[in-house]
Amino acid sequence: QVQLVESGGGLVQPGGSLRLSCAASGSIFSINAMGWYRQAPGKQHNLVAEITRGDMTNYADSVKGRFTILRDNAKNTVYLQMNSLKPEDTAVYYCNADITGRLGRGDYWGQGTQVTVSS
Repeated sequence: QVQLVESGGGLVQPGGSLRLSCAASGSIFSINAMGWYRQAPGKQHNLVAEITRGDMTNYADSVKGRFTILRDNAKNTVYLQMNSLKPEDTAVYYCNADITGRLGRGDYWGQGTQVTVSS
């Protein structure tokens, strides 16, 4: 059984910062790409940022220059450092990982963590 557990969401004022973490656990042989998605009320589920095992990154245009995705392969953890937050960044953020485990290769999701940017 593979699990992704997120942490680090919360309420922050515009211009502030938050760091999200997502740790993968279970019977894991290797983790390929990892990423963060978000969904605001009434909107689609969209990619925020992704990172390959070789640390190649890709960002949504709306977060470039403000968000940074990092991973620690030794800890099976991916982070999302969010700076200069805006009200439009308010959403539930979901961690995603492409994991090869005992049962084969699969696409896994975290439970989601709420980020609210408001004064």
